[in-house]
Amino acid sequence: MREALRGLTTRGRSFLAAALAAAVSALILGERDLLRVAVLLAALPMLAAWYVGRSRYKLACTRSLDPVRTPVGSSARVILRLQNLSRLPTGTMLLEDRLPYALGSRPRVVLERLGAQQASSVAYTVRADVRGRYPIGPLMIRLTDPFGLCELNRSFPSVDKLIVIPQVTQLPRVRLAGEYAGTGESRARSVAVHGEDDAATREYRRGDDLRRVHWRSTARTGELMVRREEQPWESRATVVLDTRLQAHRGEGPTASFEWAVSAAASIAMHLRQSGYKLRLVTGTGVDLDASEAGGEGLILDTLADVKLSPNGDVSVLVEQVRRRSDGGLVIGLFGALTVAEAEVLTGLRGNGATCVGFAIDSSTWVPMTNGDRQESDREHAAASLALVRSGWKSVPVTHGDTLPALWPAVARGSQGFAYRAAMAETVSGVSR
Repeated sequence: MREALRGLTTRGRSFLAAALAAAVSALILGERDLLRVAVLLAALPMLAAWYVGRSRYKLACTRSLDPVRTPVGSSARVILRLQNLSRLPTGTMLLEDRLPYALGSRPRVVLERLGAQQASSVAYTVRADVRGRYPIGPLMIRLTDPFGLCELNRSFPSVDKLIVIPQVTQLPRVRLAGEYAGTGESRARSVAVHGEDDAATREYRRGDDLRRVHWRSTARTGELMVRREEQPWESRATVVLDTRLQAHRGEGPTASFEWAVSAAASIAMHLRQSGYKLRLVTGTGVDLDASEAGGEGLILDTLADVKLSPNGDVSVLVEQVRRRSDGGLVIGLFGALTVAEAEVLTGLRGNGATCVGFAIDSSTWVPMTNGDRQESDREHAAASLALVRSGWKSVPVTHGDTLPALWPAVARGSQGFAYRAAMAETVSGVSR
């Protein structure tokens, strides 16, 4: 009740002031009727404070998000359901939900009086142009009596999370390099092997039984190889995301890193739908096995949170991928690379893996002088050529390119495309 009295509005305080003045006048003039008026004036705000104070403990609120996971640039609907649990009707209520700055200004919704045991729902929309997890809430409610004599604020502590995921684009279906096309109703399988004897081999790991060593593969590769327990025709793919801060340019939703994150999400969803057992590795230490049910949601949630790493290193990324590498298809999304860094990526070619790298020329995301642009083009072409010589299929990416347009270059039979393009750029750069 004391807290409710502190919530008296200007009108309610004016009633109390008028009651006090009437009471003093009644005592001075000896008028009982004036004293009755003073009592009435004082009773009204007191009853209003009691009414509002009693109602504040009889409200229940639930919040739902539709959808809980929304792509960048799309809208989500927030639905608030308020229920009056008391036997008395409420007055008009002002609802205000707390939102982070990225989702816009705080919504304010007026809800008319609720009868006893009644419920009502209100909704508003939010939109985010930046990936991430955004808290929505707590909800603030301003309660008032029908006469506007008392207002009381109440906060519901519940907070919900809206996950803003990268934009996912549909990719054309192509026969990927290293993919085996089955017949009949069978799905495509990743083989990435050189012959039947190698279909069930992998690199030796500490603790493996020496009786499982496959000597023919060991002699040919120069590394100790053992027979795998997995089936040879199992589809496997690893998506590798380069998160080095120095490798990406641009700011906000249009930065080269955001292009890479969106591409990683699109490729991962495409491969999952194609029946691949999928693994996601990033330079920030994420190593996610998305093979089980619900893997798509895990990938999107992980990519919603991924950030650039100021201390990223290509060699560390290679070691992280190799810890659990079982061959198959490796698709890398790399920012600006040097020739030395491109050569380090040779380490992912082990165990017969088929490697496809999207070489993002992040310098095209920022304006440059003609001289700086020519130098940057030469460096990017040299790195792309080194990537091809390291055994990768390289797909160059510049600002304005779309992933669906680039995706066919990943298909079988296009091995010479990136090599010829990189060689032509390098030669033209030297001639200039």
